[in-house]
Amino acid sequence: MPEDHDWEAYKVPPTRTPVVESTSKVPNPVTFVQTVFSYVIDAPVTFVREWIERQQAKNKTYYYHQKFRRVPDLSECLEGDYLCFFEAEAQWRRDRMVDQEIVEIVRERLGACKQREGPNEFQNCAKEVELLKQVTKAYQDRYGDLGFHGNARTCLMKQKHRMMEERKAAQAKASE
Repeated sequence: MPEDHDWEAYKVPPTRTPVVESTSKVPNPVTFVQTVFSYVIDAPVTFVREWIERQQAKNKTYYYHQKFRRVPDLSECLEGDYLCFFEAEAQWRRDRMVDQEIVEIVRERLGACKQREGPNEFQNCAKEVELLKQVTKAYQDRYGDLGFHGNARTCLMKQKHRMMEERKAAQAKASE
């Protein structure tokens, strides 16, 4: 750009913005409300929040999964030991939820494999399919046919009946 440009055609903006003169003696209500809000509401809330954050920074708490101790199985409880019955029932419910999550995770892995592999899913996802079959069979053997209201006692009875059937089948096979 040449040095001898026309100053009238290309006016240079002012270097400082002029101060707007107030025409009235009444203060601006918006400024007044903003100032009141800042001192009455915002400052105390900010102070309390920063104080709480400082206290939490001093006392860091770490959250981990709750670990329950293993309790005796229902078959190991003494007769009339209702506390042991209750603990065994709670343990059984936790185990059932864990087993449900295991089945769900394996099912999600199989779905992800099928999505990833596309038309080659039968060939490349055979390991996941086999794992899902094993996990669902184990879950069905333990919790199948119990229904929504199943509990540790009915599950134990189911396992006992299955063991008795297997024993009878083994005896019948041995006697042949």
